[in-house]
Amino acid sequence: MKKVAKKDTGLKQILKVDETVVQSHLDEVVRQSVEDTLNGMLDAEVDRLCQMKRYERTPDRADTRAGSYDRSLHTKAGEVTLRMPKLRSLPFETQIIERYRRRESSVEEALIEMYLAGVSVRRVEDITEALWGSKVSPSTVSELNQKLAVRIEDWRNRPITAKHAYVWLDGIWLKRSWGGEVRNVAVLVAVGVNAEGYRDVLGVLEGAKEDKESWLGFLRHLKERGLAGTELFTSDRCAGLIESLGEVYPDARWQRCVVHWYRNVFSVVPRQKVGLVAAMLKAIHAQEDREAARQKAHDVEKKLLAMRLEKAAKIVREGVDETLAYMAFPHEHWLKIRTNNPLERIMREIRRRTRVVGCFPDGNSAMLLVAARLSRRRFPY
Repeated sequence: MKKVAKKDTGLKQILKVDETVVQSHLDEVVRQSVEDTLNGMLDAEVDRLCQMKRYERTPDRADTRAGSYDRSLHTKAGEVTLRMPKLRSLPFETQIIERYRRRESSVEEALIEMYLAGVSVRRVEDITEALWGSKVSPSTVSELNQKLAVRIEDWRNRPITAKHAYVWLDGIWLKRSWGGEVRNVAVLVAVGVNAEGYRDVLGVLEGAKEDKESWLGFLRHLKERGLAGTELFTSDRCAGLIESLGEVYPDARWQRCVVHWYRNVFSVVPRQKVGLVAAMLKAIHAQEDREAARQKAHDVEKKLLAMRLEKAAKIVREGVDETLAYMAFPHEHWLKIRTNNPLERIMREIRRRTRVVGCFPDGNSAMLLVAARLSRRRFPY
């Protein structure tokens, strides 16, 4: 019995496997298989071009081989050496390498799409490991995004040729690091409706803050690129924005976002009375024309004073005319152009994506991500 035990022990030692060696061998087998396959495809491509196989002599041949040269190609299986054939007279431009490069490029595009869609860098690493057997580092994702920089800059500075009668303006606040501190940076966005009824993102620009200087620069940027013929701009009541519109687009009307105006009124109304006041304000914009809406606003102001809501009554009295500019346009457009909601929905998507990033290294990075996300979307009106 003891002798049998010794034999068993010896057998276990013989069957012991070095997993590192096996994995290394498998990797080399895969790499060699990829190399042989690609070289075989190159030979087959040359045979079709020459109309004969290697070493054949036929009267119908189109050309003959003139040797080959080595070319390295990096693949997912490792670096392979290709034997690139040369012909005596015909040019040989293989499509094999280009097709492989397109596949590699599609992998890069997939990584970029995942990142822009709101997938965190850590999650991108996990997904790539599951799909392709190896992780991509955060620096790789960053390098891929930098490849988009030139394309995004071209998109941001493209000429605006179509007419956009209605344009919405807004800004989004993001976090950026500055000298070891975290500060706010504004990204300004403009969206317009084209003749086909689709909302086009007209411009994205970094602004230090939503002040007159930032908005003035943004509006001039839009005008220089060709934005003209706009009849109505809709936005929140930002003093710097209103002044800038008067300078750059003096002939256009300005519409104060009705929803933002409601919120301004609600901020000085007790919570238990917000529902009643909301119904009163909505009645103003349910009127059939501007004159009727003004009369209704006058009635609402009286009711608010009777309810001892003097501050709310003052906001209604001083700001109602700014919310009625939309009534000068076709009735079927009123619901869309009297609020900033069409742009707010886009901004919510941007906030969802930027929440994954947290704090940007600089304002340009924040603007780049917002622009990259918006450049790939077209929104129905």
